[in-house]
Amino acid sequence: MIPKQIKILFSVLLALVTASVSFAQDRIVPSSRSEVQLSYSPVVKEAAPAVVNIYTKQVVRSRRSALFDDPLFKRFFGDSFSFGMPEERVRGSLGSGVIVRPNGVIVTNNHVIEGADEITVVLSDRREFDAKVVLADPRTDIAILQINTGDESLKILNLADSDTIEVGDIVLAIGNPFGIGQTVTSGIVSANARTQQGISDFGFFIQTDAAVNPGNSGGALVGVTGELLGINTAIYSRTGASNGIGFAVPSNMVKSILRAALNEGQLARPWLGIQGQTVNNQIAIGLGLDRPGGVLVDSVFAGGPASFAGIKPGDVIMAVDGKEVIDEPGLNFRVATIEDGATIPVAVLSDGMISEVDVTFSLPPETPERNVTLLDGRHPFQGVTVANLSPRFNDELQIDLLKSGVIVLKVDRKTPAGRYQFLMPGDILHGVNGVTIDKVADVETALEDTTDQYVYQIERRGRMQECAIVANRSFRCGVLN
Repeated sequence: MIPKQIKILFSVLLALVTASVSFAQDRIVPSSRSEVQLSYSPVVKEAAPAVVNIYTKQVVRSRRSALFDDPLFKRFFGDSFSFGMPEERVRGSLGSGVIVRPNGVIVTNNHVIEGADEITVVLSDRREFDAKVVLADPRTDIAILQINTGDESLKILNLADSDTIEVGDIVLAIGNPFGIGQTVTSGIVSANARTQQGISDFGFFIQTDAAVNPGNSGGALVGVTGELLGINTAIYSRTGASNGIGFAVPSNMVKSILRAALNEGQLARPWLGIQGQTVNNQIAIGLGLDRPGGVLVDSVFAGGPASFAGIKPGDVIMAVDGKEVIDEPGLNFRVATIEDGATIPVAVLSDGMISEVDVTFSLPPETPERNVTLLDGRHPFQGVTVANLSPRFNDELQIDLLKSGVIVLKVDRKTPAGRYQFLMPGDILHGVNGVTIDKVADVETALEDTTDQYVYQIERRGRMQECAIVANRSFRCGVLN
């Protein structure tokens, strides 16, 4: 009989041999090229033809020095001296873009084409076309261009749902870095929903470590399915070169701008009708929350979407359409991507309970109408252009949507108001000579009676001030408590 110890040893050896054979069977020699080569080439072949290079030209006129108009200078050199005469020079810039419609509709960054006198689009096959701007939105840094290719249908990139991407997903950046020609780099999604970068008003970016350099702006951030996830917009860098931190505007924001561009170029964003603040750690403790997040509602516009849905001051907005709201910029992004008239579920923390309410989003109203008016007459405000504030106009001016009153838009520098800065662009008038200012008509009424002294109240850079003008010369302002 075989001893028990030998039996155990034999069993262990047999198990080891079996495992070794199994492992060897898994490590087989590749039988085809496809089993050896893993490549993004199929994705690039589909996506690259829809990515274009963009070149712009801007004519810049240099200023003539005041020295050449000096009488003493003319006495020695005469009027024919040409040195320093105004000259025109052409400033060029470059970037990238993405074709999103077969008829030549292209998405790029606003900063790529801003101020350009000529825009040239170069396709991947090196053909060149002049482009016109259909819509430019500095607040999202997105611009929509159009080129005319006749009846030819161009290769396009379809826009993905950017809410489906996750940190760690593989992405490709396609663009024209440094003007060297179309280039593809790869990386992963490093972070999502970046909201504190100060790049645009609706900061909500996809962060990637795919190499993005100057010239990549406006180019495509593509997923492995070949769909457009975002428009490469900015990099975090101290030198101007890639440090592995790039930011892209999500495709869902691009969709909203594209939708407006194709709708006769009118861009109007829906609103929620609230004023709020990000729930930080201190506020979260006060509300009894286990962690920071969401937006605390400070005030609600009467008759706005939030008001109709029953949202009230003190509530906390936690999510929009099932997407968590981390902070106020994140809420602004979510609202900006919603279509006018859409009814969307919003998760709200109210009285210690979280519930969903249906909010029907609408465009902010222009009530009262803006009534842009140039003030004229024998008073210190001559040459000042003012207008009525309203939620719609406030959105265009990029100020608090709930502010009301009369805002100063422009001041003629040649007038006393311009020289002495009685009023400055951005000031909000609240009272003039005892008349409460709610509309432009109130300002005109207050200025009808000519007097040597004008006392008025303004809001300047968020601070209330009272100012006094005596005989169009003596001028003083003081901060109100």
